[in-house]
Amino acid sequence: MREKASPEYIARGWAIGIFYGCLFPFGTQLFFSIPTAFLLKGSKIGAVIGTLITNHFTIFVIYPVQCYLGAALIGRPLTYSAIKNAMAEVLREQDWASLMHLGGDLVAAFFVGGLVFAAFMTPLAYFFVKSVVEKYRKSLSAKKGGALAN
Repeated sequence: MREKASPEYIARGWAIGIFYGCLFPFGTQLFFSIPTAFLLKGSKIGAVIGTLITNHFTIFVIYPVQCYLGAALIGRPLTYSAIKNAMAEVLREQDWASLMHLGGDLVAAFFVGGLVFAAFMTPLAYFFVKSVVEKYRKSLSAKKGGALAN
């Protein structure tokens, strides 16, 4: 909120972070979000914070739902409990080897579901953050204007 940049710049950074936070596995997102924020001229701070959509608390819900959705979309439906058990191993080990051990169907489901989440969440994040920053700055401006009138 206090970043001295345009609301669009800040929102662009957040949207980039949300995009990679939805699309890539936990722990790899910063490798993509920060360079993309440089390339697309978005807030680097927002890009980092946006990736936190997936964190140690939310991944227990987001990843299984993401895999379930992705599996349905690629025509290889998986049960929620099978996805949850497989993802528990990845979360415990937190490495690419355990992710690749899941099998091609679940990995493909993860990325397809992540792409759907990213396509949905990225524009929402952009417009929401832009709106919040604009409202915050407008309220600050009104407070400063009111203080000057007194």
